[in-house]
Amino acid sequence: MDPILYNEIPSVDLADFANPERKPAFVQQLGEAFTHFGFVAVKNHGLSEELRKRLYEIVEAFFAQPEQIKQQYEDPELAGQRGYTGKGKEHAKDHNVGDLKEFFQIGQTLDDPNDPLHAEYPPNIFPKELATMEPTTLEAYRILEQAGAQLLRAIALYLNLDENYFDDKVHKGNSILRCIHYFPITNPEAIPEGAVRAAAHGDINLITLLMGASAEGLEVQRLDGKWIPITALPDQLVVNVGDMLDRLTNHVLKSTIHRVVNPPRERMGTSRYSIPFFMHPRAEMDLTCLANCVTEDNPKRYTDITAGAFLDERLREIGLKK
Repeated sequence: MDPILYNEIPSVDLADFANPERKPAFVQQLGEAFTHFGFVAVKNHGLSEELRKRLYEIVEAFFAQPEQIKQQYEDPELAGQRGYTGKGKEHAKDHNVGDLKEFFQIGQTLDDPNDPLHAEYPPNIFPKELATMEPTTLEAYRILEQAGAQLLRAIALYLNLDENYFDDKVHKGNSILRCIHYFPITNPEAIPEGAVRAAAHGDINLITLLMGASAEGLEVQRLDGKWIPITALPDQLVVNVGDMLDRLTNHVLKSTIHRVVNPPRERMGTSRYSIPFFMHPRAEMDLTCLANCVTEDNPKRYTDITAGAFLDERLREIGLKK
């Protein structure tokens, strides 16, 4: 099957998934986009414009604080999975120059104090200087987690699986809300050679849900190698396949390489903010290639591994875990 070469990101309406008449077409559109491009824009995802604005305001306020305050919320033992991670500490796989960014991560919260997952998930870290950061980020986390679960149900149907195939795998999953600040480049001559805001990479997780970033710069590599700039309307989420879903489907659904390029010289002194939601399953999920995705024309590409082992491997490859 020849790939469809998109010149812009395809879009779908998540409300169609709840409509019995439009549901099959939605499943097909989503599946085709993830098969040929790896990215799709989604509207009616449940995240309000009011919440999005509040979220960006609180994130900008956090990163505007002095370095010594931000560093109080950094714990190297957590491998960047909770709280603050400083500038240049993460790099793309096989690219040993640190990205020109800093970030803050919020993970899964567990309501039951006796939940055994407490042994796996460290508690979240929130800055005492910004009282609204915790409730605002956790509200967005839950909405994006629900939207992601709906999209995974559509993906399951496209793969001829039971619609609820992913439900128990992502229930209390190890998902992450990442608040990113691509800081101003005030002295371009001083940055390391090859350093960019985010070097070309694939995401680790099942799917990523990204609300509109504060500035352009995201580019996606099409299957023919051409780089396509990606922008979404304010009411859309940009959703892409991660490496875990790519492995599970034996590359039927594509984890597409993407990057965030440095801005033109006249805008290098400005910040860019981005808030992706990385939807992860529970650590025990088996990522062995699905039998119906392995064929004579598409032989098995990947070794068997669990989601937890794969995440550990990748955190080491990108410099967050030693």
